[in-house]
Amino acid sequence: MNFAAPRPRELVATPADVAAPAAVVPARYVGLVTRALAFAIDAAIVNAVAILVTAVVGLALSVITVPDAVRVATIAIGGAAYLLWSVGYFVGFWAATGQTPAARMLRFRVCTAALEPVRPRRGLVRFAGLVLAALPLFAGFLVILIDDRRRGLHDRLARTVVVESPRDRADTA
Repeated sequence: MNFAAPRPRELVATPADVAAPAAVVPARYVGLVTRALAFAIDAAIVNAVAILVTAVVGLALSVITVPDAVRVATIAIGGAAYLLWSVGYFVGFWAATGQTPAARMLRFRVCTAALEPVRPRRGLVRFAGLVLAALPLFAGFLVILIDDRRRGLHDRLARTVVVESPRDRADTA
């Protein structure tokens, strides 16, 4: 005689009930042309905002009379604000979502080599690396053409990679 209580049917797993493990899709690295196009779009956004702000401040200063020292100080403050805006735009988007608006449009993202999100400090290192990569006639970007993970000088310094991001569900429907 079997005195063991029967197991409820929903607790018995059959081979059809067990989900197969998700296939690991290797990361697809993004190349130089796509990244350059995205950078051009992002630079246009950064500059459009800067031009708009400059025009508003310029119009305001044209209406009132200010001493030359104030004008010089305003120009210096504007230059510093432009630098902070440019750095903040890239570092902020990389740290928040891994994508600038142009990267989202072209469907790629920046992440660590372990495919984890980028933290602000790493984003700042990456931005500094972008500047360094551009200094010697953009030679720091040519490494992207020969690296197996398509990393430039800035990616190597920050230990980041640029990978395709998966399509949204709305795009596939």
